[in-house]
Amino acid sequence: MSDRAARLAQLAAERELDALLVREPVNLRWLTGFGGTNGLAVVDAGGRGTFVTDFRYVERAAAEVGEAFERREGQRDLLDGIGEVLPEHRPLRLGFDDAHLSVRDHGRLAAALEGVELVAAGGLVERLRAVKDAGELARIRAAAQLADEALRAVLEDGLAGRTERAFALALEDEMRHRGAQRPSFPPIVAAGAHGALPHADPRDLEIPAGTLVVVDWGAELDGYCSDCTRTFATGEVEGEAEEVYEVVRCAQEAGLGAVRAGPTGREVDAVARDAIAQAGYGERFGHGLGHGVGMEVHEEPRLSKAGEAPLQAGNVVTVEPGIYLPGRFGVRIEDLVVVRPDGAEVLSSISKDFVTVA
Repeated sequence: MSDRAARLAQLAAERELDALLVREPVNLRWLTGFGGTNGLAVVDAGGRGTFVTDFRYVERAAAEVGEAFERREGQRDLLDGIGEVLPEHRPLRLGFDDAHLSVRDHGRLAAALEGVELVAAGGLVERLRAVKDAGELARIRAAAQLADEALRAVLEDGLAGRTERAFALALEDEMRHRGAQRPSFPPIVAAGAHGALPHADPRDLEIPAGTLVVVDWGAELDGYCSDCTRTFATGEVEGEAEEVYEVVRCAQEAGLGAVRAGPTGREVDAVARDAIAQAGYGERFGHGLGHGVGMEVHEEPRLSKAGEAPLQAGNVVTVEPGIYLPGRFGVRIEDLVVVRPDGAEVLSSISKDFVTVA
């Protein structure tokens, strides 16, 4: 029995489930180690697991799936033989992830499995994934270090005069050359007024001198992601740009200071949000303060107005307030942090001073 399967079985038992079906690829990889695209696992109430894939992935499964799971070969449509890997007793309550099982597949299962009650039980694996163990933290820490080193290397050739897209491609290429499987997400590089779009796509337009540039990037390394944002100046900036930067920097530091095990995501979000509101820019900070990061770059928990869950030691979250002034510029500063019982361990290492990169 694997520790992860045992913990998942305990959560399933709390829902009075006899077994749990796991199909979503990221959840399946976390639970079993399998990185292919067609597999499923059934974990019963005792924590015993059965893993099924088709002939294309049998050898891969032998190398990747932990010994705690019995491995079986199924048809290409794995749901066709699901009844063969379920516990034999009937009636049986089978939990499934309602966020990832289609209406069509639900209907197929309901019609094929006599004596089996299908019970919506989404979010159980994600709940466990939200608290990282030491090995996971080491991988996230390494991903953050790789991404930071890649950005430093690409910044050596400056910002002004390069297109947003060229800089983004260079950053992605540098991360891959340093060992990343891929970027955590397509890098955001947004200069001037384009930076007022929180999720701006890089353009084939040159970055001018004397403006602000938002760079949001991350690396996926060994299956785990990083996420960081910095805002740079490309020369002397006019108006209130540096003042706004300082407001965001102070709000970000305040948010970091509120991160620890115990407060809810909403309470931490409010600390940074209030700092921006008090400076007169409350309406220009429209997204949440942060989100969990792990095998996916956006996962639980959430630091936002809707974040009701208390933070737990071992969560990995971003702290990323921003101010966006349409038609003018945007500023966002983001760190990746580990939640500890008494505070936050910051994994991001790029300076948050107001830095000019010509």
